[in-house]
Amino acid sequence: MATMRVWRVERPGPIDERPVIFEQMSVPEPAAGELLVRVLACGVCRTDLHVAEGDLAVHRPGVVPGHEVVGEVVQVGEGVDGEIRVGDRVGIAWLRHTCGVCRFCRRGDENLCPESRYTGWDADGGYAEFATVPADYALPLPGGYTDAELAPLLCAGIIGYRALRRAALPRGGRLGIYGFGGSAHLAAQVALAQGAEVHVMTRDKEAQELALELGAASAQGAADAPPEPLDSAILFAPVGDLVLPALAALDRGGVLSIAGIHLSDIPPLNYQRHLFQEREIRSVTANTRQDARDFLAFAGGHRLEVTVHSYPLEAADQALRDLAHGRFAGAAVLVPTSGG
Repeated sequence: MATMRVWRVERPGPIDERPVIFEQMSVPEPAAGELLVRVLACGVCRTDLHVAEGDLAVHRPGVVPGHEVVGEVVQVGEGVDGEIRVGDRVGIAWLRHTCGVCRFCRRGDENLCPESRYTGWDADGGYAEFATVPADYALPLPGGYTDAELAPLLCAGIIGYRALRRAALPRGGRLGIYGFGGSAHLAAQVALAQGAEVHVMTRDKEAQELALELGAASAQGAADAPPEPLDSAILFAPVGDLVLPALAALDRGGVLSIAGIHLSDIPPLNYQRHLFQEREIRSVTANTRQDARDFLAFAGGHRLEVTVHSYPLEAADQALRDLAHGRFAGAAVLVPTSGG
């Protein structure tokens, strides 16, 4: 039986205590309706870090993380229609399964489906040389990008896009972005392309410089006030303490969208300072397949600058540590040496 190299979450815990291990596993067989892909690139997402460290409850013991997968189809399972063939390139993202019949699915909110399942949490993901995906959840990929550049689009890009939608930014409005990593630097470019004025709040000096290079009107410290009131804001940093300055920076009627799947505790709010005058807080829960298709179509029509730091597959644990300690701006991507 063919084997492959993978990373598994052996025992969730602090990333510096090495909760992930590198080993050999059998190459999976695609079930009916699934595709087997050879992994060409896999992004390193903060959600992977939450899975490894146990911030997200264990759904599959020993899971292989990774849900920003660019892959080449090498085997097609029974029942897959003829539109997808061996040799095609597809994307594998976070959302892997929904029931299709609950009230959330029927009204177009499949991201809220109680039966939803996720790549790299409920099923093995892309920190490996091969991975499977239900064909109905495989995504078409835009041209004009390398495999490594495409990988962060498949979660960081998609979630940033949904977070921007949830922020209800008016046309030509002022957007504040708190934290400036893999997702934020893509969402900022989408907002700029749509005519927004973007202000970035982040503690990292390299990230501040990147924000200005991409066209942000200002970049300052994580809790600093932007130079003018904001119409909308997105919190990407998983830091509950930043909810207060983000709300305080909003103009009347402003919306704060919280993009992360995990957030540390939020301190007590002052109603007059943080919520009065119809300010709102909105969370973001995963994404729909339509979000993914819309964003990838946007990326195909608007060339986004994807800041990528590549690591070989065998250095995934180092990539996670570097992410945890803020050692790079942009996105980390694993590139299996066997992936070409």
